[in-house]
Amino acid sequence: MIPIIRISDPIIRITDPDSQGGRMRADARKNHDHLLAVAGAVISEQGADASLRDIARRAGVGLATLFRHFPTREALLAALLRAGFDELAENATRLEKSDSPEDALVSWLRDFVAYARTYRGVTQAMTSAIEDPESALHASCVTLRSAGARLLTRAQVEGTTRTDIDGDELFDLVAALAWLGDQPSHAPRADHLFDVVVSAIVRTAS
Repeated sequence: MIPIIRISDPIIRITDPDSQGGRMRADARKNHDHLLAVAGAVISEQGADASLRDIARRAGVGLATLFRHFPTREALLAALLRAGFDELAENATRLEKSDSPEDALVSWLRDFVAYARTYRGVTQAMTSAIEDPESALHASCVTLRSAGARLLTRAQVEGTTRTDIDGDELFDLVAALAWLGDQPSHAPRADHLFDVVVSAIVRTAS
């Protein structure tokens, strides 16, 4: 069962003692990024409820150092996921300018689902955050949904994509496909079902 992850803005806005005037020192930023990289690897292996002690140990720091950068599990997850979500949104903009409308949409959907499968439990975080304006991930999720909606609309205008779905429904489909890949008993069928869903959305231009 996917663990429920609740992420709130006040957690993220805690002042880091290694910052100066709200800006993180270079050495603190290096430590921060190292911890995020290690956390990403551990969470990929163990899921969203990964051991924080294990993350600290593998990063070569004490648990207190991990908590100084990320006071709670939710703060760590928010920092980790937000960077990936923002990168996906930026990638949508690049695809919008370079690929055909249908190819851009399919490529972006594939990348989105693949990223969402990277961390077990991310689907719950994603679907909860987009409905919660107080979530630290809310803005990133909304931006991500808007990016997908733009790619979808572009393909719809070209007549290569069905017109009876919108950006909200596209986001829901991505979440559902990612969830399938998150479940060991369903994962073997996830790629095939992705192709089935995409073939139902994209069609040959008339």
